[in-house]
Amino acid sequence: MAGIGTTAYGSFPDNDTYGLGAEALLAALDDCGLELADIDGLIVNRIPSYERFAEMMGISPRFCLQTDSPGRYSAVSLMLATQAIATGAAEVVALVYGNNGRSNRVFYGGGEGEWAPWGMSSPGASHAMQFQAHMARFGTRSEDLGHVSVAFRKHARLNPQAVMRKPITLEDHDSSRFICEPLRLLDYCLINDGGVAWIVTTPERAKDLRKKPVYVSGYARQDVYESTPRLDCWYPELKRIEARVYENAGIGRDEIDGLMIYDNFSPTVLFALEGLGFCGQGEAGDFVKDGTLELGRGRWPTNTSGGHLSESYMQGWALIAEAVRQLRGECGERQIPDARAIQFIAATPISSSIIFRRD
Repeated sequence: MAGIGTTAYGSFPDNDTYGLGAEALLAALDDCGLELADIDGLIVNRIPSYERFAEMMGISPRFCLQTDSPGRYSAVSLMLATQAIATGAAEVVALVYGNNGRSNRVFYGGGEGEWAPWGMSSPGASHAMQFQAHMARFGTRSEDLGHVSVAFRKHARLNPQAVMRKPITLEDHDSSRFICEPLRLLDYCLINDGGVAWIVTTPERAKDLRKKPVYVSGYARQDVYESTPRLDCWYPELKRIEARVYENAGIGRDEIDGLMIYDNFSPTVLFALEGLGFCGQGEAGDFVKDGTLELGRGRWPTNTSGGHLSESYMQGWALIAEAVRQLRGECGERQIPDARAIQFIAATPISSSIIFRRD
């Protein structure tokens, strides 16, 4: 990981996904000291056409790909880029994400769509059913989710780029209105415009660039094929990932300094913690209490940027950018001291984990 670029997050009705992606890509190139002409691989996400984007940027890559729009493809995109580099299909891959969901009034639910035939009005409804099952089986409570939302908002207050920086308390979480019971307003991700870009290259090329490289040390994924909500909360798939990701990275769980967990809804943080073995199955509600996920308090500082709940919903892309910045030591007040290894985890229909290391 040689270059990272992010735009401002908010509502930008005069821009579109191409423009947001272009802004992020130019920032990523400036970050690592490369030029547009150096790019020979391109992966775009939520940008309608890689051909048009390449034409706009004046590049002619020999490896191109457009990945599907769901957030699970942030990790998949990076995995594909590393495979392209490892096989010699490209040497410098630009991965570019653009999202204008806020100004385009995307609500991620309601009306016609893949969720409607099963009575699920939105992804939030599906996750609410999953968490209902978790509550019934293990005694987890809606109030337990407040520890996730509060921790991430505390981190967002240290991040000038975060959209939501107003302090919240556990009482604020527990009194916020239900959207789809047992999920409350403060359990839902944001919807914002923005762009993120990463530049990925070989270790040899990265040594001569502007910033100290961050290494994709190991990863694992497990696809899930489903048409209804998975009431096991993807636990079997996550356990398969746990069995592989640490071996692939050559590192143990206890050597991880911080976590970036895909938080489209707060329950997915609990699912990820259980599935990757940070606590036992059914124990995450208690595990996140007492500041476990908070900078300066807990063993596992998580989503130090504020994550999807408080920074912006960039569908995993900004979380991976934050992992790189943490390992470079660039996060200022929200810096994890002497961070050497950061783990990304996504509990989704393509469950995944990636371990990043600074050396």
